[in-house]
Amino acid sequence: MSKSTDLIQADRGQDAISIHLVDKNGFDAWAKTLGAGQRAALAAQKFDGSGYQTAIVPDGDGWFAVGGVANTEKLSSWCMAKLAEVLPAGTYRRAEGQPGPAVHGWQLGQYKFTRYRDDKDAEGPRILLTQEAKGVDMALAEARAVCLVRDLVNTPAEDMGPAALETEVEKLAKKFNAKVSVTKGDQLEQEFPMVHAVGRAAARHHAPRHMHLTWGKESDPVVAIVGKGVCFDSGGLDVKSSSGMLNMKKDMGGAAHAIALAGLIMEAGIPIRLHLLVPAVENAISGNAFRPGDVLQSRKGLTVEIGNTDAEGRLILGDALTRASEENPEFMIDFATLTGAARVALGPDLPALMARKDASAQALIDAGKAHDDECWRLPLPEAYGEWLKSDIADTNNAHGNAFAGASVAGLFLDKFVAEGIDWAHFDTFAWRPAAKPGRPKGGEALGLRAAFHMLRERFGKE
Repeated sequence: MSKSTDLIQADRGQDAISIHLVDKNGFDAWAKTLGAGQRAALAAQKFDGSGYQTAIVPDGDGWFAVGGVANTEKLSSWCMAKLAEVLPAGTYRRAEGQPGPAVHGWQLGQYKFTRYRDDKDAEGPRILLTQEAKGVDMALAEARAVCLVRDLVNTPAEDMGPAALETEVEKLAKKFNAKVSVTKGDQLEQEFPMVHAVGRAAARHHAPRHMHLTWGKESDPVVAIVGKGVCFDSGGLDVKSSSGMLNMKKDMGGAAHAIALAGLIMEAGIPIRLHLLVPAVENAISGNAFRPGDVLQSRKGLTVEIGNTDAEGRLILGDALTRASEENPEFMIDFATLTGAARVALGPDLPALMARKDASAQALIDAGKAHDDECWRLPLPEAYGEWLKSDIADTNNAHGNAFAGASVAGLFLDKFVAEGIDWAHFDTFAWRPAAKPGRPKGGEALGLRAAFHMLRERFGKE
């Protein structure tokens, strides 16, 4: 995504190339309005109005673009993303109306991760004009938030360790005049013992820490956002395979979502008392790594037997959720790349949602559907809680069978959320294994827009 140019701009009558959006059902009728040469150009490009098709059509001394969409009456966030990827640099406007939600995919179709190499062959930006000026600033902010998640997740662990996540939280605080407290070292061991235990084996420059950002009036409703910040996950002493470790730079994807969501909330000015909590660690292997069979103390006072050192994300979240609960929030949400079981159940595109209250779950589901960021609810069945029993501690961190892994992980987290709190949990993948229009392979925001629009609807004021 261009960092120097807003890719969505208000339409003030500027010179622009027209884009016609056509669906397959209306293609024949629309094509009849064209000249014979123009129809021949479409035929040569095998354009028939199917979704994500693109074509360029001569028009006198110039040309116009055509994009195939599923339904011209109901545009999606992604229906113009392919156009943004393939059209020449320039300024464009939709010919038969406004782009509406498609402005989102138009921006993200131009995203590229260029931290480690120059994209010398890249063309200039493709700018899309809209007369819906009221929503332009928020559309730009949402796209920036998604790009932030992508950038953070795509960055290798050596450059995106706990200290780098701390820097991101500090940048956010400076931008929006928020306050940040960072806990590390001996104080971390005392106040967030499970965060310390998981991260203590890492090298000094990747030392564990807990960040806590606060923003907003103290009289406003309290909302807490928690993000799992495992900056790299070797699996610990229960070490992963080489293939299982390959993409573990993305294990801080929950923290990336939480940071981006907090930024959106502050930019939108939603009147809440915001608490952003990010426990950040590297789950490394060394002589002082925590071991299978160890019993850890937690901030809440529960003792946790370690059945698997590769189930570490729920440990650091346990301490952070306990701290968030101490603020007695009206709503609390966490994001975590928590289980492979969620991906087995739902695949890479759908984040698993678990929630205590049906109304909050439904509000998140509805917001996701409305903004092309769908999630799918999984249960928190109390009966499965017995699988986390320990013979020597209050609970185990992992269960010994292969059943319902995502839900059992959610049940573990639930132990650390204070009774009565309206809490939701996203087990998100934060990764796209194969590209789609507007959504390149690599880091991805999944559940971010659903959560933002749900919070905006519940707590926002127009």
